[in-house]
Amino acid sequence: MLRDNKIWIGNNAAGEPVSIVPKMANRHGLVAGATGTGKTVTLKVMAETFSDMGIPVFMADVKGDIAGMCLAGVDSEDMQERIARFGLAEHGFMYQAYPTCLWDIYGQKGIQLRTTVSEMGPLLLSRILDLNDLQSDILTIVFKIADDNGLLLTDTKDLKAMLAWVDEHSSEFQVEYGKISSASIGVITRAIVALETAGGDVFFGEPALSLTDWLAQEAGRGVINILDSSSLINNGRLYSTFLLWLLSELFEMMPEVGDLDQPKMIFFFDEAHLLFNDAPKALLEKIEQVVKLIRSKGVGVYFCTQNPRDIPDGVLAQLNNKIEHGLRAYTPADQKAVRAAADSFRENPAFDTYETILNLGTGEAVVSFLGEDGIPGVAEKTFILPPRSFMGGISDEQRDQKIKASILYSKYANAVDPDSAYEVLMRKGIEAAQEAEAQAAQAAAAEEAAKAEQAAAKEAEKAELAAQKAAEKEAAAAAKEAAKAEAAAQKAAEREEKARKKEIAKVGNSVMGTVGREVGKTLGSNFGKFGKTLGGNLGAQLGRGILNTLIKK
Repeated sequence: MLRDNKIWIGNNAAGEPVSIVPKMANRHGLVAGATGTGKTVTLKVMAETFSDMGIPVFMADVKGDIAGMCLAGVDSEDMQERIARFGLAEHGFMYQAYPTCLWDIYGQKGIQLRTTVSEMGPLLLSRILDLNDLQSDILTIVFKIADDNGLLLTDTKDLKAMLAWVDEHSSEFQVEYGKISSASIGVITRAIVALETAGGDVFFGEPALSLTDWLAQEAGRGVINILDSSSLINNGRLYSTFLLWLLSELFEMMPEVGDLDQPKMIFFFDEAHLLFNDAPKALLEKIEQVVKLIRSKGVGVYFCTQNPRDIPDGVLAQLNNKIEHGLRAYTPADQKAVRAAADSFRENPAFDTYETILNLGTGEAVVSFLGEDGIPGVAEKTFILPPRSFMGGISDEQRDQKIKASILYSKYANAVDPDSAYEVLMRKGIEAAQEAEAQAAQAAAAEEAAKAEQAAAKEAEKAELAAQKAAEKEAAAAAKEAAKAEAAAQKAAEREEKARKKEIAKVGNSVMGTVGREVGKTLGSNFGKFGKTLGGNLGAQLGRGILNTLIKK
């Protein structure tokens, strides 16, 4: 409640109000205490007052009872006793519901809350995936390659596609980005699959949360954004890293405003010890930087944990508003932790802080807030006010009605799958496959053409050889026929010549015989009739012999 324009948390042992000065509320704070000591009630009382001041609030609902702030509180005998003890009726105390908006990264108990892989970044994502330093460096390189190639990493399938593409082309990237181990790529991919199995796949995607939607008011009161973490808390790394991402996004988004009269937003980080468990040095440095600088953006951060020793000293030193509920010391280590917690307070001579912390009851705390001058107040034993909203959880029906009544439900209810790395790389793969297929077809066609050309050449050679053989055969046949014709012609000529000679001989014989006979007769007439006859016969014979000799020649 507001009292004297201050954030009234409770009363000290003297019945005086213990309050936070609004302009010091962004100097961050710590709410610590063992289980069952009343931390959740304290968070509610603070959140209600911040809301009344018009300051939006973020809270993680680990046990499921923060969501009851959307309902008005219920009167009871115990509540009446507390109202009377604090004199709340005089200050206008009344039960009332608060403007709330329920969120859930799994989309089951609140409006679906998403971010993109790119917005989460390699450092925080490495922690979620539980990667070692080498694997974290490889993941950082993959993000750099994605940025350099204009590839948007929206969801886990984008990141897996990017990892596969980088692995496939690692030799091409090695010169510019260094050696990329396929084994590390495989480990990262398996870690992403495990995250998807645990439900992380629904967390990464579009539409991503716009934190400007959290800087909202209803009827002048700041909206209390409640993240259901009852399931999320089972994955401590995802829970704490997500909340750190929210802080980082607020830091990046919010402008510098310097010191304001009151914060622009209050962020409660419940189960804060999960943020620091096994956190690498680089992450711890980032947390310390964000906590140190975000107050200049008008954001106050309140860490809630069981023991202050859960918070590293560099961060703890930034938490100036302290509420320490009861701690238990069963071992020397526990006693040492309580002593350290007590020593972090400015000593109050009225009581022993160490003994007081050990003996605090439920709803009691040792408190120290910054004063108007920025100096921490002395430790005060404080009795915490009761909340005005409902103390418990809400039914599934009430939750469903509250979720769907929000103006932000329609904005974030349905996932959108944009054209990002997965789609681009799929197209590249299809294009590469098509190009390879075309090249293979072209090579096959060229091979077939070469084979066809070779076969045609063989056929041409074979045809040429056959034609040559046919020509040779034809030439041989023609030669043979010519020879045969020539022989026949020769024979015919010989027969003709022979016939001619025979005819000549026949005529010649007759002529020569006649001539020879006449010559013989003439010559033989000198020897009488016998000589004439003999001369005629001899002349005829001689004439024929001369003729035959001439014909043969």
